[in-house]
Amino acid sequence: MGLLSGMDSLSIRGGSKGSRRTSNASAGSPAARARNDSETQIDDGDPNDTSTLDQEEGNILMSLISQLRPGMDLTKIALPTFVLEPRSLLERITDFFSHPELIFGAADEPEAKERFLRVMTFYLSGWHIKPKGVKKPYNPVLGEFFRCTYVYPDGSEGFYIAEQVSHHPPVSAFFYISPKNGLLVTGELKPKSKFLGNSAATIMEGEDRIRLLDRPEDGEYAISMPNTYARGILFGKMLLELCDLSTIANPTTDFHADVDFKAKGWISGGYNVISGKVNGPGRADSGEVGGHWSSAIEYTDKKSKEKRVLFDPAKSRSAPKRVLPESEQEEFESRRQA
Repeated sequence: MGLLSGMDSLSIRGGSKGSRRTSNASAGSPAARARNDSETQIDDGDPNDTSTLDQEEGNILMSLISQLRPGMDLTKIALPTFVLEPRSLLERITDFFSHPELIFGAADEPEAKERFLRVMTFYLSGWHIKPKGVKKPYNPVLGEFFRCTYVYPDGSEGFYIAEQVSHHPPVSAFFYISPKNGLLVTGELKPKSKFLGNSAATIMEGEDRIRLLDRPEDGEYAISMPNTYARGILFGKMLLELCDLSTIANPTTDFHADVDFKAKGWISGGYNVISGKVNGPGRADSGEVGGHWSSAIEYTDKKSKEKRVLFDPAKSRSAPKRVLPESEQEEFESRRQA
C-alpha cells in the first residue's frame, strides 16, 4: 500500500514533496477560519441540505460547467473554493473514527453475528458528519499527509495517519490503530469524478479493512463505499446524495451485508435512506438494516423479529481528534496545504 512501509519517515520528514494546491488559505482567511471552527464537524440532521449561490458564485460555476461534457473526468478540473470543504480528503476519512465506542469491545462478543453487526454499525456511523451545503473535500497533493491522535475517556489512545500515495490516478491510503482496544483499520480510497449533465458523480473505489486484534480468528472485515452525487448543478436545488451499494463482508465468519444507499425518487421516497440485508453462513437471511444514514439506523432480526436501534447520532458524541497546531506541523501536512 505504501503507507505502512513509509509511516516512520512520514512522521519525521513529512513524506515526498508535491505541488501545493492552487488555492491556499492564510490563517485569517475564511477557509482557514472555517477549518478551525470545524474541529468537530457539523452533525446536520437535515436530510435535504442544499446550497444557495450568490450571483458571482453562480456565474463562476456556470462558466466552469460550460467547458464540461457528460462523462468528462473531473479530477483534473480546478474547482472554485466555495464548493470545497475546508479540509482534505485525508482528514475527511477521520469521520469514520468518530464513534469508537460502537466497536471497542466487539471482540468480546461470543457470537460472530454480533461482532459483525458491531463492525457494520461502526462503519455506518461515519456518514452523518458533514458540512452544510454541497461541498467536497480538497483533493490531496502527492506526498501530502494528515495525522492525528485520540485520547478516549478510559485513557486509551488511537492513532491515525493517511497519505496521498498516488496523484494519477488519485489514491489516498490510511492507517488507524488503537492497541489497548484491539482495533486496526487500513484501507485506500480511489475516487473517480465524472460530470453527468445536471449532476456530478464521485465513484468511490477502494475499501476499508477492519481487524479485531483480540479476535484474530475472524480475519478481516472488508468494506466498500457508496458513491456520491452532487445534484442540481445546472437547474433545481443543489444537494448531495450518497447512492448505490456498500458491501460489508467477512469471508472467515461468512457474514455479509449489502447496504443500499437509496437515491430519492422523483415522486416518492426520502433523502438519506438506507436499507439492506445481513446474511449469515451459507447466505442464510439473518436480518435487515434500515433507517437513515443521517439519523437513526435500525436492525431487525429475521428470527425473533426484534427491532433495535444500532446508532442514533442525536444520542452520541463524536470523539475529538487531537491535531498539532499548524505552526508545529511539517511542510506537507494537510492543514498547511489548505
